[in-house]
Amino acid sequence: MIPAALGFRAHSGWTALVAVSLEKDGPRVLLRQRPHLVETFTYEFRQPYHTAESKPLEKAREFVSRMESEAKCLAEEAIRSVQADLRKQGYRLTSFGLLRGLGKPLPSLDKILSSHALIHAADGELFREGLIHGGRRCRLAAFTIPERDLLPVASKTLRTKEADLIARVAALGKPLGAPWSQDEKFAVLAAWLALVSRRGTSGPR
Repeated sequence: MIPAALGFRAHSGWTALVAVSLEKDGPRVLLRQRPHLVETFTYEFRQPYHTAESKPLEKAREFVSRMESEAKCLAEEAIRSVQADLRKQGYRLTSFGLLRGLGKPLPSLDKILSSHALIHAADGELFREGLIHGGRRCRLAAFTIPERDLLPVASKTLRTKEADLIARVAALGKPLGAPWSQDEKFAVLAAWLALVSRRGTSGPR
């Protein structure tokens, strides 16, 4: 079967998901989706730490824990569904690429809830951690990278100028139509890097 990888760019309560394979050292988009990572797609659940801010600490802890479990379950369901669809087409998911924040460890819940900046960071991290959990449950190798490092690392690894990479990834979306925003473009690059890192090779000069 042909190896393939998923790329994720997560948001509050949902993620851009793109599946990619490599042909002649270039990416081919197999599918793209925007699965939800919360059962009820409202602000209350999409921003769990913002919601928890107004609750007593123990209630806040219970709510955040419930949303963590929900995100993990929905992420795993989405990935398993994609795995099954691609398997029918002759592709085997081997890995996933995920864009991360700055990667600083978060403090305890009470300290998070006392800082608006940390609340924002924790909301994003909750859904990214859900995707990592889902990918590992599906036996996919994880490739994570801070979003700010994506373009320079991709340029170096794939031996292609940043501007050329951006143009190439943008062109992949033309036959697919909308949505093909920065979410999908960055997800493609993350998946591409995940595949290359598994093969131990670099891209075209």
